[in-house]
Amino acid sequence: MLLGITTIIFTLLLPEVAFAHGMTGSGFFAGFYHPIGGLDHLLAMLSVGILSTQIGGKHIWSVPATFVTIMLVGGYIGFMGLSVSDTFIEHGIMLSVVLLGLVIATGGQLNKLLIYSFVAFFGFCHGYAHGVEMPAQAKAEYFAAGFVISTIIIHLIGVLIGFAYHALSQHGKTLLRYKGAVLMGMGLQMLLSHHLG
Repeated sequence: MLLGITTIIFTLLLPEVAFAHGMTGSGFFAGFYHPIGGLDHLLAMLSVGILSTQIGGKHIWSVPATFVTIMLVGGYIGFMGLSVSDTFIEHGIMLSVVLLGLVIATGGQLNKLLIYSFVAFFGFCHGYAHGVEMPAQAKAEYFAAGFVISTIIIHLIGVLIGFAYHALSQHGKTLLRYKGAVLMGMGLQMLLSHHLG
């Protein structure tokens, strides 16, 4: 359901964004598409938005902002070609879906410092992956602008999903926690598939 809604929204947005910026050939479109090109990226970023609504208050913007900020740091390191283990990054990205799903399943009740540490670490892993996978012909600043804008949109969709469930009162909050468990299961499946495949 969450993935279906997000896919529809991005299908409508992608042509307009690419046309409006006129940067398709210079890397903007490639950067914009990158976060939605992989299910692990997409689910983790949706989870960040959903989680922020569970914590509430200023965290609704500061949790996604932390992810985006550290993602840029990771992206820069990737752009510069500084070596970080591919296995470490791949596992970090898949683990992000597992642990963010777990935190959502707890209702966001874990220690906030721990949550922010998770979000920052996962932001770095996702950003590094964006950076090292930038097409050779792309301009770094346009590619970065693309994946940052795309990530922010995904976070916002996650926030809206979180608000929608919270509007259903306690029943909605309980359903959201079940969704967290589903996300955790999907992340575990990705990890298992990666190792068994």
